[in-house]
Amino acid sequence: MSVFSSLRSARVSRLLLAGLIILSAPTQAADLHLQINGSNTIGAELAPRLVEGMLLANGASDIRADLNQTTREHRITAVSVDGHSIEVRIHAHGSGTAFKGLKDGSAQIGAASRPIRQAEARDLAAAGDMLSADAEQVIGLDGIAVIVHPDNPIQTLDLDQIAQVFAGQITDWRELGGLPGPIHIHARDGNSGTWETFRDMVLSPRQLELATSAQRYASTSELSLSVRRNIGAIGFVGLSGIAPARAIAVSSGDSQPMLPTAELITTEDYPLARRLFMYIRPNETNPLARALLDFTQSHAGQAVVDQVGFVGQNIRTITISPQPDMPQAYQQLTKRAVRLSVNFRTQERSARLDNKAWQDMDRLEEFLTERALTDDRIVLVGFSDPRMKGAEELLARLRTNTVRRALQERGINVAETLAIGNELPVATNSNLSGRLKNRRVEVWVYND
Repeated sequence: MSVFSSLRSARVSRLLLAGLIILSAPTQAADLHLQINGSNTIGAELAPRLVEGMLLANGASDIRADLNQTTREHRITAVSVDGHSIEVRIHAHGSGTAFKGLKDGSAQIGAASRPIRQAEARDLAAAGDMLSADAEQVIGLDGIAVIVHPDNPIQTLDLDQIAQVFAGQITDWRELGGLPGPIHIHARDGNSGTWETFRDMVLSPRQLELATSAQRYASTSELSLSVRRNIGAIGFVGLSGIAPARAIAVSSGDSQPMLPTAELITTEDYPLARRLFMYIRPNETNPLARALLDFTQSHAGQAVVDQVGFVGQNIRTITISPQPDMPQAYQQLTKRAVRLSVNFRTQERSARLDNKAWQDMDRLEEFLTERALTDDRIVLVGFSDPRMKGAEELLARLRTNTVRRALQERGINVAETLAIGNELPVATNSNLSGRLKNRRVEVWVYND
């Protein structure tokens, strides 16, 4: 039996107290090999740290890494507890390369900062359903931050304004209420999942394209540094790449402006929140690949996601203060309960929970069981969008009932459900992606 065929518990607090040892490793063939292709957002630091955590959790020793941020190709070696040599290679050339690597067999895991496309899933159909919960693993959350120079007086923009800026329709800061001066656009390159997500969330819904004057970057850090050097610059990066520039607050439709904070990203309420993925063929048998995904979904693995600068999915409590624009029932709830950092959302054009929701259901069950909160302490709050006039509260209630049944099957009794309807939107209702964000179920726990 392979040393990695059965992953030992990874929930240990000692993980990652020591960093990777940056040394060149020997070149002989390894007994156990894994290759990860895809997103540089994930591959630059998160993937190497997750690999190290997985190796430590399984008792591996002599962990060495050759991390090359110039070529974006990394090599990590180790020795297993029973003496097998281990090699993990990470080729971080963009999210699109994740699925090319899975298709041609060069990679066992594809890392992507955007979901797999239907055409990519069809190309991999011979390996199984790439849209299934087994194949699609949400490994953490990120927020695309719109960044400016720290001395730029602009504090907030809505998505329409941001789209017009990056499309070259707004060219001077005075048009946005700032100081006069030309706007210089900085964007990630075409291989970047960050670019694809920004395009799909900001430009495409408004039928706009990136201005030809935009300066493009293969590296998040280079983009942020360039914005920091130019007071007229604007750009977009993942959450971990904001510094040394400054993020502005973003609003969508009727939502309040939101900064890309961990609390707003973990609930996916921030307008430009996104999911980070690892994909694996459903028929994949590589033991290192399975061990890495198991570790990544563990409490310790999600703590690594936090440490690297993204947002992990471990559940935490959020205190919400009552506000005048909240429905009365919701205001009362804020006084009697605390919100948990998980929202449940359904699949597109379906009432079924999506893959992340089922992963979060496991985390929620563990969180509530450990705290003896499984009996009549939970409140589910359902929201909808206004697309179906007169049926908003009914649809919100249907979503809460879907989550309630899933919890009951796990022995968790829900005390109460609320159907808020289309109030308190977190995104615009003018496009599908915004409406999907607004179709959510929040989880609250009554105070003692």
